[in-house]
Formats: sequence, C-alpha cells, structure tokens
Amino acid sequence: MLGSSRDALVAGRTVLRQQLSAGADPAGVGGELFAVANLLDDSHSLRRALADPSRGESGKQELADGLLRGKVSDGTIAVVNSLVGSRWSTEGDLVDATEQLAVESVLVGAERDGSLDRVEDELFRVERVVSGSPELQNALADPQRSSADKAGLLRGLLEGKAAGQTIELVSQAVSHPRGQRLVRVLTGYGEIASRLREQLTATVTSAFPLDDALQQRLSQALAQVYGRSVRTDLVVDPAVVGGLRIQVGDEIIDGTILSRLSQAQRLLAG
Repeated sequence: MLGSSRDALVAGRTVLRQQLSAGADPAGVGGELFAVANLLDDSHSLRRALADPSRGESGKQELADGLLRGKVSDGTIAVVNSLVGSRWSTEGDLVDATEQLAVESVLVGAERDGSLDRVEDELFRVERVVSGSPELQNALADPQRSSADKAGLLRGLLEGKAAGQTIELVSQAVSHPRGQRLVRVLTGYGEIASRLREQLTATVTSAFPLDDALQQRLSQALAQVYGRSVRTDLVVDPAVVGGLRIQVGDEIIDGTILSRLSQAQRLLAG
C-alpha cells in the first residue's frame, strides 16, 4: 500500500490495538473483521460506497454502523469506523487492510496465549504441504467444490494437530483467497506473524488515557532505545496519580508520582 492507504492502515491498526488493550477479545474481533472483509470483497457496490473519497467521513461511518451494529462487537465497529472514515488509494486497499487487521488480531490472541511461534511454524508447514501436493492443489482449485467444502478439507487435515488460530487462518485463506494462490496467501499470513513476533510489547500504565499522538511518540522513543519496533499496550490506573510506568519484558521504568511518593516515604521512615 502507498500514500493515503498506508496511513489509513496505520490509523486502523492503532484503533485495533487500543480495543485489544481495553479488553476486546482478539479471536472474536479477528473473526468479525474477516467477515467484514469477506462482505466487502463480495459486494462491489458496498466496497465502492465505503471507499468513495467524495463521500463524507461521517456518512460512510453511518453506513457501516447501520450494517454492523448488533451483529459484531463494539471493538470491531470502532476499527471498521476508523477504516471507512479514512481515505484510500483504491477500493481494494480497504479490503486488504481489513483482512490484514483481522489476521493481526487473531495472531495477537496467539501471542497472548503463548502459541505465536507455533502458529507461525504451522502456517509455514501447511504452505509447504500444499506446495508439495499436486493432488491437494487440484482439490483446492476445483471449481466444482464450494469454498466451505475446501475449507473443511483442510480443517479435517489440521483438526487436533494444529493450533486453533492456525486452523482459522488456513480456513480463511482457503475460502476467500481473493484471486491469489493459497500458497501466497499463507505466506503473507506467515510474514505478518513474523513481524508481530519480532515486535516488543511495552505495557504503559498511566493515570489518564494517552492520546494517539502521544502513544505514537512514546512508541518511537522506545523503538530508538531498543532498536526494534515496540507496540504499546495502555493500562489506565488512577492510583498512579501522574507520570508513566513502562514495562518491557522484565525491565521496568517507573516514573509515576505514586512511585516517587513511595520512595520519599521510605526515605523519611529512615
């Protein structure tokens, strides 16, 4: 993606991370975003309406909200509103971004339960198995077989042998390849998993919510310190009074007022 589409994806990712940090279920949001991406892919008129740069931001968000309210979670609606309210270079970029954020959400769930490495490895193994089996490739490319049947075929091969996130991602790749070869879709999913795994996560505790600009500056500063991309998960705790507490792995930077008060009390107590 280039230009405005790239900026729109970044904005959507920021909202996704905020929703997940606030307690939204990664698996649930991921599945719902996949459903939205599939809906956009299947409906040219809807895709065009939601990506039309001549339509106002609020109008597109109202359209999306009317379609989704009561059918998906508030977290998913917040992400979709960010996406449709942004400007896109092409209609297809909106669908691509929605699908990418769906993948990222599912993988965040894997990261949280400690299975991200496993999922990345399994995606690679499935891709290798498909690449090395002409019979399986033919079965998955058979126009007489429904998308559900093709997804069921691979589900049957993976059930009980692979992580739930792997099965969900493979099923999506099989049932909605969007004109791409399955191997290429799986490779793309694996690349997203690899990028996510290479990121550091900083848990930032603050007395008040931080705005997007401040969170971005904080992420950039931490990235310079650690030499790697850093994702920030915000925790709001009024008890810290002011300042920030930042934890990256086992390293803690505590600059909260509560911490300084506690330290002062210890000094006064002798």
